[in-house]
Amino acid sequence: MGTLSYTATISLDGFVADEDGDFQWAAPYEDVFAFHVDRMKEVSTEILGRNTYLLMKYWESEPDDGSWSDAEHEFARRWLELERVVVSSTLTPEDLGAKRIRLVRDLSLTQLEQIVEQASGEVEIFGPTTASAAIRAGLVNDFRFFTVPLVTGGGLRALPEGAHLDLHLVEHRIFTNGTVYHRYQPH
Repeated sequence: MGTLSYTATISLDGFVADEDGDFQWAAPYEDVFAFHVDRMKEVSTEILGRNTYLLMKYWESEPDDGSWSDAEHEFARRWLELERVVVSSTLTPEDLGAKRIRLVRDLSLTQLEQIVEQASGEVEIFGPTTASAAIRAGLVNDFRFFTVPLVTGGGLRALPEGAHLDLHLVEHRIFTNGTVYHRYQPH
């Protein structure tokens, strides 16, 4: 049986994208990226919404210029080994070219619980819209936030409105660019 985690890179004011939908400010610096590559060892399944899947599709094949670093190759290798569940009412199976991807039109909490129960490791739900029902229902075991030292002033919130969480800090780290990693678990 797996566990469910939610990971997000956020601004100091709690947003994953600004008011224009831009999240380029969240691109990880080298040491943050290396940390992501390392933590992927524990992940067996990713659950992604449409927008997050389209963003992460980048890792399915190296750019023609061959510009990936060793760390990027390793991340892509680990990414392609994961079971991936894409939640979308607009994508089709043909849009999901890579192997190990399952399309779900609407993810119910019961389906989510089944995915976690059948997983061999950590199930990471990636994207605040896709994760919102699980967060509100108290199904998330681990919250991992990479807080970038930037204030966006608004945008897409990392946590859903109306969520009430009583968490305790179980791990933290500060990276060279000032990004702070916090890992929380429910009390």
